[in-house]
Amino acid sequence: MQKINIGVVGTGFIGPAHIEALRRLPNTNVLALCEVTPELARQKADQLGIERSATFEELLKMDDIQVVHICTPNFLHYQQSKAALLAGKHVICEKPLAKDLHEAEELVQLAKETGLVNAVHFNLRYYPLVRQMKVMREKGELGDVYSIIGSYLQDWLFYNTDYNWRLEPDKSGDSRAIADIGSHLMDLLEYVTGVKTVAVLADFNTVHKTRKKPLKPVETYSGKMLQPEDYADVPINTEDHANVLLRFDNGNRGVITVSQVSAGRKNQLKIEISGSKKTFAFDSESPNQLWIGNRDGYNQTMTDDPSLVHAEARSVISFPGGHNEGFPDTSKQMFKEVYAAIEAGKQPENPTYPTFADGYRELLICEKILESNRSQGWVTIE
Repeated sequence: MQKINIGVVGTGFIGPAHIEALRRLPNTNVLALCEVTPELARQKADQLGIERSATFEELLKMDDIQVVHICTPNFLHYQQSKAALLAGKHVICEKPLAKDLHEAEELVQLAKETGLVNAVHFNLRYYPLVRQMKVMREKGELGDVYSIIGSYLQDWLFYNTDYNWRLEPDKSGDSRAIADIGSHLMDLLEYVTGVKTVAVLADFNTVHKTRKKPLKPVETYSGKMLQPEDYADVPINTEDHANVLLRFDNGNRGVITVSQVSAGRKNQLKIEISGSKKTFAFDSESPNQLWIGNRDGYNQTMTDDPSLVHAEARSVISFPGGHNEGFPDTSKQMFKEVYAAIEAGKQPENPTYPTFADGYRELLICEKILESNRSQGWVTIE
């Protein structure tokens, strides 16, 4: 088997998650790792068992690198994705695709012109029971979508001493909770139901108006605590919590809540979709169960057993029923579909995975939600 050579850019929380998922596929070879300095790149490459270390410019000059994974802070996504495409590399980019719609639109167009494979890491689509919900809806088992209730709750920014680059708009953008985790929820909502969001009414809250920024580096989710003299007070103007009312193109309604200050909720995406026939409810912290609600009969709980799901959902399940699959498996299943396209050498006409166009769509929704919060009124999405 001819393995596909890959360069990964960035080694925070998500870069190593990409690497671990890629190593579980038979046709991939993570050959190079890129960081901001040659010294850090070499250190991280040694830790992760990767042969080559490089700066980003050096990586792009490696002719045997076919694919680049962009796992850097948000403000670098546009320029690095553009440079990789222009260098003839297929690109898998973390979300958000860019910092504004103009940049995202340019990337969508460039990707189309090159014909190179392009994907945005909306990996939460790849829980098997999320795919099962989508297939059930497509087969008419849900009926018309009446309402959608969604939430994405975390607690990693619960304390005012919790700090990360995502709190800094010049690195992350003007939205935080909505852009960081709300984008996953909005993508999954439209992916499963097939409805489009056409208007939003948003209300944000910054719980910690001031946070204590560490004067020493602290890794995401590490739980390390510093001493009082190790912090500097920094004003915060991005949202810790957000509520958004939604209107859909079928005339019906929904609501989402996103929070990064909900104690005890480590990484919980919940979605409840009520249709004219049934209700589906899914919780990412119990991802191997799907609740199915009925009006005139008993409710059901479905598991991600490949012998029980629809045939169209089996491709994203690797183990027999009762063998739990979780967050790390979502990236593996997504990359499996992306790398099938890379083996074929071009972006398929109707990709099964989230593309730069999907990244543009979520950025559009995010910007309209931001606009709504600023104006404190309904904003339409064209």
